[in-house]
Order: sequence, then C-alpha cells, then structure tokens
Amino acid sequence: MRESDRVTTAGAAPAAPAAAFDAARVRQDFPLLMARREKPMVYLDSAATSQKPQAVLDAMQRYYTTCNANIHRGVYGIAEEATALYEDARRVVARFLHAASPREVVFTRNSTEALNLVAHAWGRWALAPGDAIVLTPMEHHSNLVPWQILATERQLELRFIPISGEGELQLDALPALLADGRAKLVSLVHISNVLGTVNDVAEVARIAHAHGATVCVDASQSAAHMPIDVQSLGADFVACTSHKMLGPTGIGVLWGRRALLEAMPPFLGGGEMIREVKLTHSTWNELPWKFEAGTMAIAEAVGLGAAVRYLEALGMDAVFAHDRELATLTLERLTDVPGLRLLGPPASRRGGVVAFTLEGVHPHDIATVLDQGGVCVRAGHHCAMPLHEHLGIPASTRASFHCYSCPEDIDALVAGLHRARAVFAH
Repeated sequence: MRESDRVTTAGAAPAAPAAAFDAARVRQDFPLLMARREKPMVYLDSAATSQKPQAVLDAMQRYYTTCNANIHRGVYGIAEEATALYEDARRVVARFLHAASPREVVFTRNSTEALNLVAHAWGRWALAPGDAIVLTPMEHHSNLVPWQILATERQLELRFIPISGEGELQLDALPALLADGRAKLVSLVHISNVLGTVNDVAEVARIAHAHGATVCVDASQSAAHMPIDVQSLGADFVACTSHKMLGPTGIGVLWGRRALLEAMPPFLGGGEMIREVKLTHSTWNELPWKFEAGTMAIAEAVGLGAAVRYLEALGMDAVFAHDRELATLTLERLTDVPGLRLLGPPASRRGGVVAFTLEGVHPHDIATVLDQGGVCVRAGHHCAMPLHEHLGIPASTRASFHCYSCPEDIDALVAGLHRARAVFAH
C-alpha cells in the first residue's frame, strides 16, 4: 500500500467529552473575536463563513515562511516539504470524513466547485437525454444551478422531493420519484443553510440505491459541525468547504467513491492532472491528482489540515451538541419577540442555524440595527431563492453558530431584535 493510500490516525487529537465543552474558553483561540473594539463583536454568521483559530493562521504562516514552494514537481528540500504538508492535509481530511483512502479526497476551491465537478465530470459521463435528477427545494444555489445547466444541455428532467410545513423532507414521496428508473441521481443538502433541517441522508441513500440512483450530498453546513462518516452516510459523493470548518477560504473537498472517480473524465485540463501530453492527445494522472489541475491552494490546504485537527480536538459530537443547545436557547428566546416567525423544524431536528422574519421589518433593516449593537447576522435569501419563494417570503434574517458562540451572544441578538422592532414596527 502506498503512503498516499493510507488513512492514518497518527496525530489525531483526542476528542473532548461533550460535558467538558467550554465555548468561552474556545473563543480565546480566535484572534478576530478577541480583538479589542469599541463594542464587543457578537458573530452570528458562521453559516456564511467561520472564524479562524490561531492554530490555522500559524500553520499557514509557517508554510509561507519555511517551505513556500510548488508541490509534486521540485526535488529540492522545501518543495518536498511543501508536498508532504499538502498530502498530509489530504490524509487528515480523509480520516476526518472516514474515507477508505486519501485517494478518494479531491481538493477543490470550495463546495461550489466540488458540486460543479460532479455535474461536469460525472453528469456528462453518466447522464443521457431523458434521464432525471432528483433535488430538493431547500438546496443552496450551488446544488441547483449546476444541475439546471446540465439539464438544459442534456435534456434532463429535474424532480424535487417535497418538504413539509416545518421544513423537512417528505421522504415517503421519494420512491415514486425514482420508480420509473429514469432518475439516475439524487443530490441534496445535509443541513439546510436556512431552515437548519438535518436531512436523513442515509435513508435517502438507501432508497436511491435501491432504485439504481447515485447520491450526491452537499455537506457544507454539516462537515463543520457534526461527525461525518461517508461510509455510514451511504452517499457516492460528498462536498464540503474549508472556510465553514474554521479553515481558510479558497479550498474545499470532494469525496467520491473511488470506482466512480476512476471512471469519470477530468474536470479541468492543464498541469499536474496529466500523465503524458502529446501534441494531439494526453493521458491522465492517477487519483486524486486527475482532478487537481495546475498549482493548487497549498497554504490553504495546510490551513484546512490544521482546522480539521482543531475540530478533532474539540470533538465533533461536542461541537454539534453545543450547536443544538444554542439553537434550543435561541428558539426559546425568540418567542419573546412579538411578530417574529421562525423558519424550520424544532431544535431537536436542526443544526446551529436559526432563520426568521419579523413582521413589518425588512431583514436588511434588522441586520443594520443589529450591526449597530455589534451583532453580525446574515440577511437576504442566503443563496436559497427557491426555498424563500416556497416559504412565501422574499428574504429572512439568519443567526448561525459555531464552537466559539456563547449564550451571551443570544442575549445580544434578542436585545437587538427588540430595538429593531421599536424602530421599524408599527
């Protein structure tokens, strides 16, 4: 077995028990959150991007100051060190996702590129006119638009799993969507970035595979907050992104079943993804490098590896339990705000995302008033316009949490909402 084929546990930090989780202590590891300001920062927009611990910033700085060189090409010392750091990050991510091999882990720019890779390389190889793709109304645009483009190009049908009034998938409708055998793919989000709904991916995969369909999962909101075991999920592709996982922007991950990745053509052409180039034809590199054309985001991969180690040290069960506790507290506290409508299911069936509307106040006005008090939330459609249309609203306000979020942040949110209502509501 090659070293690149091995998923190791060496260097894995022991997971802390949930009872030991101390968000106030964790917060001290995040320089941006601890910086002195005129008013304290209350950061409640982690679903958009997470803050970065000092360990991530230090790892990237060490790369740039000690071994900044291109990877896989140079035989001199710092080039070999840079290559080792980059491939070690791949092994760390493979371990984190419980991949069978690091060869199944492809580095991309983000989840969006990972999903486009699947649509372009797998979709154009596997789908033919008349085939169907099953999606959901709660998808981020990144898991809608690539399939829309492919459907137009290949004359494919798009089908959708309906959602309930509480914002949960009605999986009893899925077998009928697959029954005619034309649906070759089910692609869905693991945790909705608006509703917070945690979808039962394993059950979706079971049903889909029973009907011969491939399963792709957008794990952008889940990989950062809960344990992810791609074997248990049963999916065929899983996409996630570093910047929501306490890591840097500019790098993401596509995990895919090796047999599928081996069969798929490349996504991008150029250096590194080739084995041999002639004037009129080329042959492709082995996995995963077949899908990593050109100079990759080396420092960012190093930062992602450090972020994953940090999350492992916290313990993903503990992180998710913390998210749920804050979601429960937020849902309880927001019932005190008159005219506020909560979106999504109960806290027991959601992640650390709470979106809402406030009667008589536009979400952008809410966000502006909250910002005046140092509270950072997201306002708008959250790259989920079809879902907001389904809900009958143009936009919403969203608070989202991570390991550094504290109950005091919820106090500041609620106080700000009362101010916004006093200013705008009639």
